[in-house]
Amino acid sequence: MGLMSSPQIQLALWISQPILQTIVAVAMFRRRLHKDFRVFFAFTIAQIALFSINFPVYRLATHATYFDVFWLTCAINLIFEFKIIHEVFLDAFRPYHALQDLGTALFKWAALIMILVSVVLISISPSWNDPMVKTIVVAHRCVRVVQCGMVLFLLAFCKHVGLSWRRPGFGIALGFGIFAGTELLTNALYSGGHVSSDMVNVVNLSVFNSCIMLWLGYALLNRRESRVPILIPQRWDEALLDVQPHGNSESLIPMFEHMVDRAFSKTQGA
Repeated sequence: MGLMSSPQIQLALWISQPILQTIVAVAMFRRRLHKDFRVFFAFTIAQIALFSINFPVYRLATHATYFDVFWLTCAINLIFEFKIIHEVFLDAFRPYHALQDLGTALFKWAALIMILVSVVLISISPSWNDPMVKTIVVAHRCVRVVQCGMVLFLLAFCKHVGLSWRRPGFGIALGFGIFAGTELLTNALYSGGHVSSDMVNVVNLSVFNSCIMLWLGYALLNRRESRVPILIPQRWDEALLDVQPHGNSESLIPMFEHMVDRAFSKTQGA
């Protein structure tokens, strides 16, 4: 029996994705993990639905039609993946309400900075004629960089916030981080002419399938459970609660945003 050609390998890897993701979704639902990771669970379900649209278009429609559907899918996944970053970050600080508020405020400003960086990169990137495609590509790469940074953050601070590497949130971040790093590397090699597009597709599809298997393993080995706060981040949380005005039980987010606005206004007035 002869070896499969590269297009056949790519097709087999692509078709296997919705099968694996269905198993992941079932495992998450049975383990009640979909309640803690609603966005990731919705992302998994959406991948199955998007495949049921993309595959018939790929097989039956014209190349131009599939091109449009493909980039629309990328834009949808971009939104999901950015929200998943936020969800995993909040899971790391789940027992600490004040730290969650601080994390959300910082996340908003990080999103704004990422958008500004994307705008700058789009303005200086001449490689795409279609402005919408160029926007998606640049934003997609920015999200990939953020995903890599999220994994590095969790690896650096997991002991300080009591986040075990066995927790599903860590597994979700690790999977996206591995795939993000692989995709950035293969795209860089392809841009330099070191690898072919077929090789890039095979490697990226293989790594993403491996990440789905990783998520499945985390879903099967973990159950939904409450976390017990540990001492150091609990002190951080209490310190932030002390900063909050007395008698005000509302979120700390407006307070942090007001502090940032005041800092900006002082800088501009200087």
